[in-house]
Amino acid sequence: MPGEKQTAVKYYVGVDVGSASVRAALVDGLGTVVAHAEQPIQVWEPQPDHYEQSSADIWAACCSVTKEVVRGVDASQIRGLGFDATCSLVVVDKQFQPLAVNSEGQNHRNVIMWMDHRAASQVKHINSTQHRVLNYVGGAMSVEMQPPKLLWIKENLPKSWEKIGYFFDLPDFLSWKATGVTARSLCTVVCKWTYTSDRGWDDSFWKMIGLEDLVKDKYEKIGNHVLSPGEAVGRGLTPDAAEDLGLPEGIAVAASLIDAHAGGLGVIGADVKGHNLPCENQPITSRVAMICGTSSCHMGVSETPIFVPGVWGPYFSAMVPGLWLNEGGQSATGKLIDHVVRGHVAFPELEAKAEASAHSIYTYLNSHLDLIKKSLPVGFLTVDLHVWPDFHGNRSPLTDLTLKGMVVGLTLSRGLDELALIYLATIQAIALGTRHILEAMQAAGHEITTLFLCGGLSKNPLFVQMHADITGKPVVLSKEVESVLVGAAILGACASGDFASIQEAMAKMGKIGKVVQPNHEHKRFYDKKYEVFLKLVEHQREYRSIM
Repeated sequence: MPGEKQTAVKYYVGVDVGSASVRAALVDGLGTVVAHAEQPIQVWEPQPDHYEQSSADIWAACCSVTKEVVRGVDASQIRGLGFDATCSLVVVDKQFQPLAVNSEGQNHRNVIMWMDHRAASQVKHINSTQHRVLNYVGGAMSVEMQPPKLLWIKENLPKSWEKIGYFFDLPDFLSWKATGVTARSLCTVVCKWTYTSDRGWDDSFWKMIGLEDLVKDKYEKIGNHVLSPGEAVGRGLTPDAAEDLGLPEGIAVAASLIDAHAGGLGVIGADVKGHNLPCENQPITSRVAMICGTSSCHMGVSETPIFVPGVWGPYFSAMVPGLWLNEGGQSATGKLIDHVVRGHVAFPELEAKAEASAHSIYTYLNSHLDLIKKSLPVGFLTVDLHVWPDFHGNRSPLTDLTLKGMVVGLTLSRGLDELALIYLATIQAIALGTRHILEAMQAAGHEITTLFLCGGLSKNPLFVQMHADITGKPVVLSKEVESVLVGAAILGACASGDFASIQEAMAKMGKIGKVVQPNHEHKRFYDKKYEVFLKLVEHQREYRSIM
């Protein structure tokens, strides 16, 4: 914590709401995380593909972790507050009270999570319209966006629909709780709701898909006041929110970001001088920020709009002001690795041995792979084992939520060696999926030379090296592992007026830590793995056509 000699230091609070926990950080003007706290939040899965949360539970966790990181700090040094969150849908009534998103009528469960796929038939209907707004989401809307979820509620929960006062993207709900202002962030409404920065809402789209009710009240339910990310919201923190969060009343609160976009903000603008990287002295349009946690997002920016089939966007000023954003993604990455490892018959043995060695299960698996590789490079162990990673459908670049996971090359072996191999093959499959996305972006006009990784999976050296080797591009890791929180704090710093622009704050608060170079001697092997990878989805589609 800051000592007496640091009384002039300015601090910013970043709050990040992920899928399973809420985190907060106290960050200084150089992007250093001074204090950090985390608290789990509840997830309900009442039936397959339905994932729900509670906005009250989430806000309580935000308050708890924020109080923890600012404890003992001079309140006058805290200048601004920024939020980011998953792009989950929050539903409240006309008095801003939680409203059920489930048939059980459980009002406290009022959040449909981003990864909820209940609206599969609704998104199919929306995509069948071929409306012009779909051009800005890669040609087809994802089930993880908000319009299909709204339509699902209208069709399946008519009583709730009649009572609804407001729909919020979770990042916007948090800024409303802090300020009492219902303004929405340009990031959320552009990326998940079909708003465009030049034309606003398109009446014809909502009428065509059967949600004309939203047009009648001039979009009050989904937002008719839009702010740029980092712009100050209202008059800052309200007295009630200040008491809840343990922060001074009236401090600046920023228009928020989706969590992946905050991660992009925290890493993509960092100064790379002296690291011998191909993106040095090049615009940030040569970089892709990859935010890897429960899922992964691939954020690339451009000076002019680039339409990439199967990749969301282009979105103007949705992450970096003045630049167009394309967003690729994989719906299950960290969640997939966890699913594969914990579901294996040898997991109890792994858990016991990892605990005995005082290592995490993934550190132990990485060490075990080093033991069994013998003279081979570790990645070559999967020459006969291949995974297609779409256990939760494909977000990019195939935009097919019906695709399933595949494993080719299984044997009757059931031991720890086999668990380590399927773990490795799964990580490689995720990296091959990243290569698939990057190739689609490059084919459409992006010129990508360097990957910038952040998020929980970036802490795993095997995950990082596989991404470097399989994409053939250097990977930059930020100095601060918690880049998403730094991104949220950057928003607060901009709202405070201490920085003239997001770009200035990005350059000063984003710092490079480690650079991981690809091993080009392994290129031929991974080119062959990629050939097999693409064949897997061909075969899946072929056998499904037969059935």
